[in-house]
Amino acid sequence: MARRDDTTGRPTRALALGSVAVAGLLALSACGSDTPAGQTPVNGTLTPSTAPGGTAPGGTTPGTAISADACVTDIEGVIATQPTPESTSSDLPADLVSELDAAAKTSFTQAAAPGAIVGVRTPEGTWTAAYGEADPDAGTPMEVGMHTRIGSVTKTFTGTLILQLAEDGKLSLDDTIGEYVDGVPNGDRITLRQLADMTSGVASYTRSTQFTDTYFAEPETVFTPEQLLEVGLSESPLFEPGEQFDYSNTNTVLLGMVIEEVTGKPVETVFEEQILQPLELTGSSWPGDSPEMPEPYAQGFTLQGDAATPDNPSNATNWNPAWGWTAGEMISTMDDLLVYGRALGTGQGLLDPETQAERLSFPDGNGYGIAMGCIDGWVGHTGELPGYNTSVFYDTTSDTTVIVQVNSDISSGDCPESPTLIDDPRTEVCSAPATRMFVELSKALGHEFTPNPAR
Repeated sequence: MARRDDTTGRPTRALALGSVAVAGLLALSACGSDTPAGQTPVNGTLTPSTAPGGTAPGGTTPGTAISADACVTDIEGVIATQPTPESTSSDLPADLVSELDAAAKTSFTQAAAPGAIVGVRTPEGTWTAAYGEADPDAGTPMEVGMHTRIGSVTKTFTGTLILQLAEDGKLSLDDTIGEYVDGVPNGDRITLRQLADMTSGVASYTRSTQFTDTYFAEPETVFTPEQLLEVGLSESPLFEPGEQFDYSNTNTVLLGMVIEEVTGKPVETVFEEQILQPLELTGSSWPGDSPEMPEPYAQGFTLQGDAATPDNPSNATNWNPAWGWTAGEMISTMDDLLVYGRALGTGQGLLDPETQAERLSFPDGNGYGIAMGCIDGWVGHTGELPGYNTSVFYDTTSDTTVIVQVNSDISSGDCPESPTLIDDPRTEVCSAPATRMFVELSKALGHEFTPNPAR
C-alpha cells in the first residue's frame, strides 16, 4: 500500500528527479532524489517532509561517514582498457543470455512498471531486450530503441562538462561558486567540487513546497534555472560547506550556470558539442522547455502529483521537464546509454586519463564523487523523472556496462515511505523498478550490485 497523508488520505507528495543507482549513492526523485549508485531516497523521490538531505545516490545518509575502502581498485587499468571489436559486433554467449533474460523477466514481474528495456555489453558482446508495454492503453509493446527520460543521469553529463572545462584551464574545481553566481549563501567558501560531490550545504529546490505545490498542481509549468535557484537558495545553507553530504538538485543547476558563464553558450549547445557529438550519441537530446518526446517513445507513469492515486497512476509522459535542467532533463536511448555508460566509467572519449583518475578516486571509498556514484567497483548513476526510471552503471572490474530503462518511477515492495500500488504483493524488498532489475542482472553477471535499502 502507498504511504498516505494522515489528513487527506492521498499518497504522500514527492518529486523524483533522478539518481545514481549505487548503494551508498543518492538518487534524486525525478532529478531530485536519485542516488548515483543505487537507491534513491524514498525510492528516488524526495518528499517535502523529508529531513534535509534525504538519502544519497548510493544510499548514504547525509552527514554519515562512508567506507574508506577504495571503490575502484585498479584505476589505471580501467582507464587503459580498450573496447574489444566483439563488444559491439557480437552477441553475448547463449548461456549468459539465458541467465540474463531469466533475471530480467523475474525482476520485471516484481517491478511496478508497464515496460522495461535492458542492455548488457561486455568484451564478449552485447545483449538487449524489451519487456512489457510502452503504452498499456494502446497495447504497444516496449521496444529496444525507444526514447525515455533519464532524469538524474543528466548530472553525470553536467559533471563531465565541468571536468572538461577544468582540463582546458577555464576553471578550477577549487573555484568558489561566488566567483560565477551571486547571492549563494556561503558562496565565497563553497567550491565547484563541493557542488559536484553534494557537500555544499545548498538545499535542493525539489524538497521545497515552494516548488512542489506549483509543479504537482500544474505539471505543464515551465521553470527557469533562475526560479529553481531562488527556491533552493531561500532555504540554504543546510550546513557548513564540506561538513556533510546532501543530495541537492540545486547544486547541479548551479554547475549548469557556471558552464554557461564560462563558455558563453547555452548549456544544451555545450552538451551537444562536448559529449553528444564526440560519442555519436544520436538518440540523446535536450528537450529544453518542450514536453515533447522524440519518436519512438514510451509512455511514462507515476504516483507523484496531485491527480495520482495508488489504483490510478498518472501518465506523466508530457509533464514539462524544464524543472530538471542540468540536474535531470535529458532524453536518451539504449544504444546511446550503452556507449555513454562505458565512456563514463573509463573516461575514454570524454576526459584525459589524469582527470578520469581523479574522478574514479572516490575520497571516501564507496559513495558519491564528482557527479557520479560508486559501489564495489560499479560506477554510474540512476535517474528518475515522473514516469521514468533509469539505471546506468559500468563495472570497473569486468569492463561491463548495464543499462535499464523503465516507463515508471513507482516503487514496489514493502515501502514504508515510497508510494506503491494498492495491494502490491510482488515482493517484500522495497525498490525502484530500474534498480530492482539492475540488481538481478548484476547477479547473473556474477558481480552483484547491492544498493542501500530503499524506503
